[in-house]
Amino acid sequence: MQGDFKVISLSYKNTPVEIREVIALDDNLIKSMLEEIRDLFPVSEALIISTCNRTEFYYSSETEVAAQLIQFLGLKKGIADMEQYMEHFQVINDPESASEHLFRVALGLEAQVVGDLQIINQVKRAYQMSADAQMAGPFLHRVLHTIFYANKRVFQETNFRNGAASVSYATSELVKTLAENLENPKILLLGLGEIGEDLARHMAETKLDVSITNRTTEVADKLGLECQLNVLPFDQLDKSFNEFDVVISSVAVRHFINPEQLANTEIKGIKYFVDLSIPRSIDPAIEDIKGVALYNIDEIQNNASAALNKRLAAIPDVEAIIADSLDDVNEWSMEMEVSPTIHKLKGALEQIRQDELKKHLKHASPEMEAFAEKLSKSLTQKIMKLPVLQLKAACKRGEAETLIDILNDLFDLENQAVKK
Repeated sequence: MQGDFKVISLSYKNTPVEIREVIALDDNLIKSMLEEIRDLFPVSEALIISTCNRTEFYYSSETEVAAQLIQFLGLKKGIADMEQYMEHFQVINDPESASEHLFRVALGLEAQVVGDLQIINQVKRAYQMSADAQMAGPFLHRVLHTIFYANKRVFQETNFRNGAASVSYATSELVKTLAENLENPKILLLGLGEIGEDLARHMAETKLDVSITNRTTEVADKLGLECQLNVLPFDQLDKSFNEFDVVISSVAVRHFINPEQLANTEIKGIKYFVDLSIPRSIDPAIEDIKGVALYNIDEIQNNASAALNKRLAAIPDVEAIIADSLDDVNEWSMEMEVSPTIHKLKGALEQIRQDELKKHLKHASPEMEAFAEKLSKSLTQKIMKLPVLQLKAACKRGEAETLIDILNDLFDLENQAVKK
């Protein structure tokens, strides 16, 4: 494994949302940071992932620069005292552990919703920004393309990505299914607690016409601005039911929506209600109204729990795919370590070949020169074959360094490189 690959990670596992939102980076800031990191730090490769659940720096550096990068992040975010957040950052300097962490994040093993489909697309976007900033070198290219191939294997060979594994995600999938049967559907999300806020973020990923409302106007305005969703004034709620085809409630007030409120609602076709609250915020009696369909938390939770159990059962299969993939990256990485020696050896043999041809073909005919050229090339290729195979085999055994030293001594490769 490349010996200088590292990661700095801040995630939901040990950091509350109030801090994560302070540290989070938008795409424009990530792009400018990548360009500045390239110029200001002894870092050869860098990838920055920032989502609602994590902000992470993956980078290659022979120098220990984690503390400086964290301070740099604080500077870019305008945080005067970055020390207060230092305890939330996890630093992984071991290259194999850092690589495995990137695999686990990208494939959804470290997601808040296990197997989350969104993270792989976020990693692809981060990779594109890294490449655009010329901060994706050979190692990152190799690791990320291996991750994308591993992701295909996860889809094809496991149940890890099947179904919706959280209540909010399962609800968003249900709403998308319901919307397929409606013409220009309008969706209302009522209540922005933990589930409501999470659902709003999922719904923001769709192209549906979604409005949100909440008792605390500031909460709705802030989330509406962040997710680019319409905000409905809470005091206009009773007058607005006519406008919406799907109403989702996560307000923990018993029977907050009841048949009396819908008495003057004109229902054409079907109007769907989804109750995510305990106690139930939608009176089950509304289903007695013609054209009204109601889904409750138990139905959605059962679907989410079944999907989550399947995903949890598939984790060993995903970890096996990651192990295979890391072996491939490790083998490639070790071969990259011996690649300079192989090139030096080829160069040394080519120099010997050229010197000998000049010495012995001074008065040779064109035909003899062509024959000697062909024969000498064939011989050097055959001579190269065994050392290259032995080097690659030594890589797998972890003994490459010894063989590199032997070849350097035998062919004086260091001096050959200087002479060149």
